[in-house]
Amino acid sequence: MCASTGLPGRLATASSPPGPSGSCVGITIPIPDPLARDLEAWRASFGDPMAAVVPPHITLITTTPASDWEATIEHVRVVAQHQRPFRVRLCSTGSFRPVSPVVFLKLADGFDECVALHARLQTGPLERDLEFPFHPHVTVAHDVSEAGMDAAVAELESFEASFEVRSMGLYEHVPSGLWKLREELRFGEVADGSETTTR
Repeated sequence: MCASTGLPGRLATASSPPGPSGSCVGITIPIPDPLARDLEAWRASFGDPMAAVVPPHITLITTTPASDWEATIEHVRVVAQHQRPFRVRLCSTGSFRPVSPVVFLKLADGFDECVALHARLQTGPLERDLEFPFHPHVTVAHDVSEAGMDAAVAELESFEASFEVRSMGLYEHVPSGLWKLREELRFGEVADGSETTTR
């Protein structure tokens, strides 16, 4: 059984083979620098203890059991091959309070693309029922005081930034409780790095 923890962690690409049956995966879109560094600083300023551990990202697949690693990796590769790059524009803040103590940056552009990508990924070996509807976002405060969350909402209310999404990361939840990057998958490429043609 996999514990639900921060995703992803600061670990290099794994050189060891994927874990045994029963391990878990997560898939994220990385936030590029220098925007990622700015968001880390904001998150730390609100008192978030995970600011230095969990890099800014958009979660596509949260902690999900993977009974067959080879099938899972092949499934994710196929989805990536048929995905075109798209643009994300972050604009203003939202919150999952009172259900969850999270403040996040909203996706003004790229929301629908993330939802569609999530839907394609959450099939086959990664199919599962989710407790809540998928809502792509970038967390800026989690498990902090009410004052810290209020500050995040107010100080980033007028925040706006955009970036191009060209890849996603496939992570494995390892016994240490952290996440290990197993593969970064560039959109529109096959496993050998050559480009595919999408009509």
